Amino acid sequence: MHTIFEGMHQLLRFAMLQARCCAFAVALLGGIAVSRMLPELPVARYDLVLAYGLLLTFAARRLGWEGGRDTLVIAACHVVGLLFELVKVRLGSWSYPEEAVTKIAGVPLYGGFMYAAVASYVCRAWRLFELRFTGYRATATALVAAAVYANFFSHHWLPDFRWLLAAVMTAVTAGAWVGFTVGRRRYRMPLALSFVLIGFFLWVAENAATYLGAWSYPHQLGGWEPVALTKFGAWALLISVTFVLTERLQSVGGGERLGRQPGW
Repeated sequence: MHTIFEGMHQLLRFAMLQARCCAFAVALLGGIAVSRMLPELPVARYDLVLAYGLLLTFAARRLGWEGGRDTLVIAACHVVGLLFELVKVRLGSWSYPEEAVTKIAGVPLYGGFMYAAVASYVCRAWRLFELRFTGYRATATALVAAAVYANFFSHHWLPDFRWLLAAVMTAVTAGAWVGFTVGRRRYRMPLALSFVLIGFFLWVAENAATYLGAWSYPHQLGGWEPVALTKFGAWALLISVTFVLTERLQSVGGGERLGRQPGW
């Protein structure tokens, strides 16, 4: 019985830590939800969400949610994400149907905050769970992550290598483990499994975001429908890009690169 209660206590601790890691993302989605309930205003909703995202970023820094290097990671992911949005919207993968002043080539500038929110989650988890990695092949993983990012563009003209890249990513992360702390205990799981789990919850979050009108896929323009399950796999791959950016940029400034240690 004691073991059961201890397990439940650890699970609750884990859930609370995850909630803290998701603070920025939840606050962002909450702001988007509130923006849909506002009466008609002279300012476009997308412009309001951009202003809210900027204020939220400032507040997160002031509240200590992120440190200086975290902000660098989040800003980089915002830029990478915005580039991704510009290309994918132009190719018709999804759209932002509402008008806005802060819209470039069909993409509102707040679009990058979706990827910044994912980066914020990774940075917070890195610190709160005291993440450490063993068997991690930094260069190989970074090269495959770069290929994953490129494939999301190139598959519109060339064959889609998504499944091949998933197999290669599994191969290069074989033997790589992520260790994390919950309370006073250390646990670990395969790095590839962590990508899959995060990808699943990002797919759930994407369903919530499209329901709230953050963006719309072509099949949702006539009314909301669930996001295709194939997007789960896409997120499981795409999270590797955020992870690699975080792992590399955390070491900016000559500080200790987080997550590298020989043992637990």
